[in-house]
Amino acid sequence: MTEVIRCDWCSQDPTYQQYHDHVWGRPVSDAVALFAKLCLDGQQAGLSWITILRKQSAYEDAFANFDPDQLIHFTETDVERLMGNSGIVRNRLKIRSVIRNARAFVDMRDASEDFSYFLWGFVDGQPRINAWQRHQHIPTETDESRAMSKALKQRGFNFVGPTICYAFMQATGLVMDHLCDCHCYQECRNEAESFNLAAL
Repeated sequence: MTEVIRCDWCSQDPTYQQYHDHVWGRPVSDAVALFAKLCLDGQQAGLSWITILRKQSAYEDAFANFDPDQLIHFTETDVERLMGNSGIVRNRLKIRSVIRNARAFVDMRDASEDFSYFLWGFVDGQPRINAWQRHQHIPTETDESRAMSKALKQRGFNFVGPTICYAFMQATGLVMDHLCDCHCYQECRNEAESFNLAAL
């Protein structure tokens, strides 16, 4: 049986492998899906991504499927309720950040600033395709992720530092960072090359 080669960061955990093979590095254009992923990446701060990935379903249940229009109505009572939810990371600042980010998202929309076009603008609307040979060569932040972080903070978002933003860019296909020998590389490269934000 031929060994399936994956990126170095992917463990033998089936949940991680499913995420690596079918989610990570594939372009996402839906504004609410991008918002949800940005919030989840913020929850990762100080933790491993697999910790959050295993809790993703619980997060979706707890935070109204990351629907910004519902989240903006969450109150401190909801924060206290969520602090008792063992299915998520019970960090008060991180819980509040999801609500705060939802308000920032809605403010942008109300100002006719499309969240998807805003984020994709940092790569000029087209995935950046890389050709890394080793995981050690991949940066943890870039000029684009630093610019994204700064712009998001200016709009009221938090837990959106440059490293979180770059992890988010990798996950949602704004950059394609699968290693060249990864079995997903060519398929994800093809998706990146055919991606057209304007046509969606």
